[in-house]
Amino acid sequence: MIKIYAEIIGTMILVFLGNGVVANLVLNKTKGHGNGGWLTITIGWALAVFIGILVSYPYSGGHLNPSITIGLAIVGKFNWKLVPSYIVSQFIGSMLGSLLVWILYKDHFLETKKEQDKLSVFATVPSIKKFYSNFLSEILVTFIFIFLNLYLSEKIIFFQEGKSPILVAVLSSLVLLAIGLSLGGTTGYAMNPARDLGPRIIYTLLPIPGKVKRHWNYSLIPGLGPIFGSCFASILYLFLSS
Repeated sequence: MIKIYAEIIGTMILVFLGNGVVANLVLNKTKGHGNGGWLTITIGWALAVFIGILVSYPYSGGHLNPSITIGLAIVGKFNWKLVPSYIVSQFIGSMLGSLLVWILYKDHFLETKKEQDKLSVFATVPSIKKFYSNFLSEILVTFIFIFLNLYLSEKIIFFQEGKSPILVAVLSSLVLLAIGLSLGGTTGYAMNPARDLGPRIIYTLLPIPGKVKRHWNYSLIPGLGPIFGSCFASILYLFLSS
């Protein structure tokens, strides 16, 4: 059970800090409103990954992402029997993290009039909404994220017990930072179904005035795109390492 709790807590921290930096930038009358941009968001998310992994890695391996869990299982580095419980834990953690963001910034949600800004605190929003382009974007960014992680797992014993959680956290967060800065401008680089769909559910349930009502018509892209990208990356890794 400790692995399950670790994934819940780690993912909760990941989303609390990651969505929190978005809230601090886009919601009205916060100390960070208008004082940062994409660089601040990408650094904030990279640090959120760093801290989430640092807390959970010694107990669960610090996956915090169904794409990572599935990818590691495909290449034989993780037990398939644990995949469902890990994914459920990641969704629970992401929902708790987004709920904490709303509690912390509740007054600022009330001060914010732009519907899209409030949605962006919880879920990813594409810059140009085109289904196939957005879907391909999520596949590609997750593909490179998972492939790099698997490569690192081979070269420096990434994601294995007994290794330094600081090393694991630093490398994963640096990979995420590079992807966010270079490739994240199209869809917001979800790369994590739990990170998007969990908070999207909370957004739907919370009494937030002026909510975007048709946001679920985009949810398949951050939900399925990362899974496809993870599968492609894992299969390529197996082919190259065979």
